[in-house]
Amino acid sequence: MSEGAVRINKYLSQAGFCSRREADKLLDQGRVTINGYYIEIGTKVNPGDQVFVDGNLVVNETEEKVYLAVNKPKGVVCTTNSKVEKNNIVDFVDYPTRIFPIGRLDKMSEGLILMTNDGEIVNQILRARHYHDKEYLVTVDKTITDEFISKMRNGVPILDTITRKCEVEKLGDRSFKIILTQGLNRQIRRMSEALDYRVRTLKRTRIKNITLDVDKGKYRHLTEEEVENLYQNNTTKH
Repeated sequence: MSEGAVRINKYLSQAGFCSRREADKLLDQGRVTINGYYIEIGTKVNPGDQVFVDGNLVVNETEEKVYLAVNKPKGVVCTTNSKVEKNNIVDFVDYPTRIFPIGRLDKMSEGLILMTNDGEIVNQILRARHYHDKEYLVTVDKTITDEFISKMRNGVPILDTITRKCEVEKLGDRSFKIILTQGLNRQIRRMSEALDYRVRTLKRTRIKNITLDVDKGKYRHLTEEEVENLYQNNTTKH
C-alpha cells in the first residue's frame, strides 16, 4: 500500500462527491470501482488510482470549498438524485459546481438548508454527539396546551427512542418555536403526532450560528467566520 492512501469513503468525501455516510451506501450498492474492480467498505485508494461511481470518474482535486445557506421552499426534496426526484434541491439551486445538502429538510417543510462540496463538514455537523442547535417555527392543527409544551420539552417516545430534552416556546394559540439538538427522521412531525397534533407548517430558521436571512428560493455564501464556527462543537447539552 502506497504512502498517502486513504479510505474510499474519505476519498469521496474529500473530493466533494458526497458525505462518508453516503459513500458507504454507494459501496454497499456496488456502485464504486477502483481501477475497474468493485470494492468494499474500508478499501483504500492509492495515489494514481482511478475511482469511478456509476461509471463516472471521480477526481479528488483541491478545489475551492463552497458553503451556501439556502431558503428551501415547500415541494423541493433534499436529495442529489435527479433520476429519482425531479424537484431535488441540487437542480433547484442550480449552482455551477457540484454541491450537496447537509442533512435533510422534508419535502413539505421549508427554510434553512446548508449546501456544500465539503464532505468533511457534513460529518462534523451531522454527528449527534456535537449537539448542534437547529431552530424551527411550527404551526399545528389545534390549540396548544401547557401539557403539549411540557411533553415536547421533556422528551416524546418516537422511533423506538425518547427524544432529547429541548427548548420549546409557545408563540401563539397554534404556533411554537422549538430548538432541537438531534435530527431524527421527520422528528417534529412525529413528536407532534405522538401527542395527537398535526403539523400544518414547519420552517427551519437557524442551524447553530447560521440564521435564515435570505428570501424563499434564494441562497447566499457563508462567511469565513460562519464556516469556522460550524466546525466547532457545542459544549452545552440541553
